Amino acid sequence: MNVRRLIPTTAVAGAVVLGLTALSACSTSDAADGGNGDKLKVTASFYPMQFLTERIGGEHVAVTSLTKPGVEPHDLELTPRQIGSISESDYVLYLKGIQPAVDDAILQSGVKNTVDAATLTTLENHGSEVSGHDHGHEGEEEHGHEEEAHEEHSEGDGHNHGEEGGADPHIWLDPVKYAEVAKGVGKSLEKADPDHAADYKKNTDALVAELGELNTAYETGLKNTSTKTFITTHSAFGYLAERYGLTQQGIAGIDPEAEPSPARIQEIHTIAEKEKATTVFFETLASDRTAKTLAKDTGLKTGVLDPLEGITDKSRGADYIEVMESNLAALQKALGAK
Repeated sequence: MNVRRLIPTTAVAGAVVLGLTALSACSTSDAADGGNGDKLKVTASFYPMQFLTERIGGEHVAVTSLTKPGVEPHDLELTPRQIGSISESDYVLYLKGIQPAVDDAILQSGVKNTVDAATLTTLENHGSEVSGHDHGHEGEEEHGHEEEAHEEHSEGDGHNHGEEGGADPHIWLDPVKYAEVAKGVGKSLEKADPDHAADYKKNTDALVAELGELNTAYETGLKNTSTKTFITTHSAFGYLAERYGLTQQGIAGIDPEAEPSPARIQEIHTIAEKEKATTVFFETLASDRTAKTLAKDTGLKTGVLDPLEGITDKSRGADYIEVMESNLAALQKALGAK
């Protein structure tokens, strides 16, 4: 993986040396770009986008991720070199609403083949006042990416709260929505690089099938559980909860390291007792301090539920599929799967 990631930096250096000729010349003539001559130069905003472009693009793409492993994507600030590398890309895949710095840079880059993954599926507002789950804690969350009733029962339950954060961008944590995005990415790569369209289609089909298997594993694995409620420091799992009939209780909204108020801690304690929740989940890229404090105050266990915003040495798996399988095992344990 790291070897793959190193290739595009030489591409950037080569393009800087070539200056304007790199922008006007066809990529096949970029002799100084570290041997990537015939590869499509792809920029991905962060790991879930990188995974799609690497899996679907295969040997035909050289992918650069703007977010280095271990960096919290929401906090990303771009260097001038990174901003320059976006303009020199043949194809850019990003997810609007996660990284404001990236959204701005891409808007100004003028790259023709720019794809916003959010346009390839349907986004929703996972607000806090959802019918059937009124625990009276609206207003506690920063952006309200909160619990969600199951899909079948969620019409008219306030998907348009008009919160500052707008729609919930965490679509990749639902394998079904992620597969929809994968199909759109495949089609857009076919357009950007028609010579290799057949390979992109084949790779897309293979990935969509794998995501279908993952969805089935979640459906069957979470069908019979002793509770449907899980508590998390990062309210990123609204789509996943909705897909599999679960309820996400976020401690302090979208900021994974925000300190919950004493009132919210008391509320979580009450919810945990009422809903028989056993575990407070924290994530791999953020501090576990909040989760540990809450667990101590409420007598709950702690566990890891990875929002998959990046893969590091601490990740419970080498890629998206493996980490999602680890997440499933963690949820089954916490929810008491039968």
